[in-house]
Amino acid sequence: MHANTTATVAGQPVPPEILGHLREIPDWRAVPEQLPGRLAQDGYLLLRGALPAAQVRAARLAVLAQLASVGEIAEPLDTAVATGHSRRAELHPDLGHFWHSVCEAPALRALSHGPAMAAVADAVLGVPSEPFDFLWLRTMVEGRASPLHIDHVYMNRGTEHLVTAWIPLGDVPLAAGPLVVVEGSHRWEDLAARYRGIDVDRDGLPGSFPEDALSLARQRGARLLTADFRAGDLLVFGMFTLHGSFDNRLGGGRVRLSCDVRWQKAGTPRDD
Repeated sequence: MHANTTATVAGQPVPPEILGHLREIPDWRAVPEQLPGRLAQDGYLLLRGALPAAQVRAARLAVLAQLASVGEIAEPLDTAVATGHSRRAELHPDLGHFWHSVCEAPALRALSHGPAMAAVADAVLGVPSEPFDFLWLRTMVEGRASPLHIDHVYMNRGTEHLVTAWIPLGDVPLAAGPLVVVEGSHRWEDLAARYRGIDVDRDGLPGSFPEDALSLARQRGARLLTADFRAGDLLVFGMFTLHGSFDNRLGGGRVRLSCDVRWQKAGTPRDD
């Protein structure tokens, strides 16, 4: 799938021997009992068509409409082309309130916190689950990427029995800079020992890794795993799975949209 397509990290091409494909589950509903074991084995779950594609499209348009209202996205909305300009600060002096309103859009919440997502989380955790209220919305402009990090350092004040659900808001092919998992990183005991209990806010440490993805992959003999994602696909992973993204190389100023939300076992201590 990736043979004739180039992915980059910080502008550097990813060699074919380092680029790998995420193992996928075509229909998780047929094998729900396998999900906890597969997560423990691989450190992630790529679930094809886990969420309703119509809900994904509705959430995508709701986010783009609010970004367009401050002049950041051009018409037609679904092309998600950045204008390079913004009236956000002018129209919304309280920027935190603006982003809160974007993340609270009913169409987005129906996707990220709805029954389809809850059913997946219940199966993955093996018990009834509940989500964080807060979700992380990513609007990745052309040429940008997310650095490597683990999620444990951002949310370890409650239970350790939680997972991240990464939701692409629309199709996210390789050129768009999809999420990348470092193969086998959830089993790196030195990584867990180094960061367990570290809190980026309390300890004043950067959340991202100092090593770039290509150097780290070479040092560890690991591959960078990704996929061409389609609307409705879902990627679930644990708190010590090292991940980031490739560069957005869509061209034409197009933005890559995604969001992620954390789910945990119901009734367990929550991160504040």
